[in-house]
Formats: sequence, structure tokens, C-alpha cells
Amino acid sequence: IHATILGAGYGCSIELVPGDTVPTATSMATKGKPDIAPEFWLNSAKPIWDKGVSTGTVSKAANTFTDGAVEGWWIPRYVAEANPGLKSVTDLPTYKKVFADPDDPSKGRFYTCPPGWGCEIVNSNLFKAFGLSASFNLFSPGSGANLNASIARGFKRKKPIVFYYWGPSAIMGKFDMVKLDMPEYNAAGHKCNQDKKCATPYAGGFPSAKVYTIMATSLNAKAPAVSAYLKKASIDNAIANKLLAWGDENKATAKDVAVHFLKTEEAVWTKWVSKEVAAKVKAGAALN
Repeated sequence: IHATILGAGYGCSIELVPGDTVPTATSMATKGKPDIAPEFWLNSAKPIWDKGVSTGTVSKAANTFTDGAVEGWWIPRYVAEANPGLKSVTDLPTYKKVFADPDDPSKGRFYTCPPGWGCEIVNSNLFKAFGLSASFNLFSPGSGANLNASIARGFKRKKPIVFYYWGPSAIMGKFDMVKLDMPEYNAAGHKCNQDKKCATPYAGGFPSAKVYTIMATSLNAKAPAVSAYLKKASIDNAIANKLLAWGDENKATAKDVAVHFLKTEEAVWTKWVSKEVAAKVKAGAALN
């Protein structure tokens, strides 16, 4: 999206460089390159970020998602409506038969993260903290693809399922789900929950992950118009989920999704730019 707007609207020469959070942040903090990272997950590389800010090589432009990223335990809305007493994770033991494990019907089944994912450790500790082992089995799907397939199968068959998930994501854009309440997030408690050896797991919620558009500080002087644009450009989770779902369903490229966004969310992105730039984007990106 940024590449399309900056190219068509501002006449910038754009190079898209694939990169993960940690190596990208490290390069920006030490070398000031690349110029822009549009989806920097702060929780994944905070020490690197702090170093880059302290040396003045990198700075925050805006929140990528206005309402932050989300994590939690979810059920389908049709399950919530059929079981109005099921509001919180603490209610799950009462509803174990609703989510009966096919391999062990005496307990419910909770779908956790695949092995090796950080959320697998957190969910395991939350499972202990909420005392769920007597009423539920912690089920590992084996892979991210299997987790997605299990959730999709449950929704399409209108079957009860309780699971961990995060957003923005295509799954959250495709299916109507309800987040189960947890006690308030606690920083120290969550830190312990991230440790396999946590002695006293904390029964509390996930933090709202901070996701930033970050830029090399040099961009302020080198390309002030670009810097000003980036400081205005944010979308909310609902739009991100919808875009990801559309892209997945249509097997679209990132460029296809960008054009789809520019066509369908004009009221959003035109607030980031002047009328003149918006006109150039519409002409240059062939939106009409």
C-alpha cells in the first residue's frame, strides 16, 4: 500500500525488500537502512528499538494498526449465542461437554499454538494458571496451517471450537468470533507466562501488541513529504482483517491487495494525503 501511494502519488522510486522484524530493526538501528518498515512488532525487538531510538537512527512514524494487534482465546459467535453464560475463560470448565475432545470426550479440547511458537508457552502457562487440566485437553495442531484448517473446519460445520488466535489475520477477517474475557493483563505475570519454567503462572490476559510504522530518522530531512505521509497512515484491525481475508480468498498478490484497498477504502487513505496526491494515486494506480 505504501509503495503504491509513494510511487504513484509522490513520484518516489520504491524498492520492496522482504525482511523479518529482528533483522530489519537491527539494520535500521545500525545502518539507517531500509528507509521504512511498515509493520514493526515492538514486543519482538524492543531492545533493538530502544538502541536505535537512543542513537537517533530510527523513529516511530505512526501506529500501523490504530487499535493495536490483538491476542486471545476465542469461540465462534454462534457458540456464544447458544451458550450465553460462556463469557470468560473461567467459565470454560462448566462448558467442557460443548467442546468435547473426540479423543477424550470426558474433557473439552482447546486448540493452542504449534510447537516452537512463543504463544505455545504462554497458553500452556495460562492453562495451568486457570486450572483447566481437569476439564480440558491442551491440543497442539502441529502447524500454523493445521491450526487454520481446524478453525475453518469448525466454523464451516458450525461446530463448537475454542482456540487461541491473533489479529490482524485472514482467519479473523473470514470468521465471526468472540473473545473470551480474561482478568486484566499484568506485565510481570505475562513475562512469567512467556517462560517455560514459570513457577507461578499468571491467570491474566494478553497485552495489546504495539505495531509501528518505523522509519530511518534521516527521512525527515531527505524526504519530508514522505515522512509527513507516514505519520498519518494507519488502519484499524477490522480493515486489516478484511484485507487479509480478501487476499487469501482470492489468492491475490500483495500488489493486488494494495489496489483493492485503494479502491474500496478511499475514505481511509485519502485522509493521509492531499487532494492532488490522491488524484495522482488514482490515475497512477489505475483505480478507475
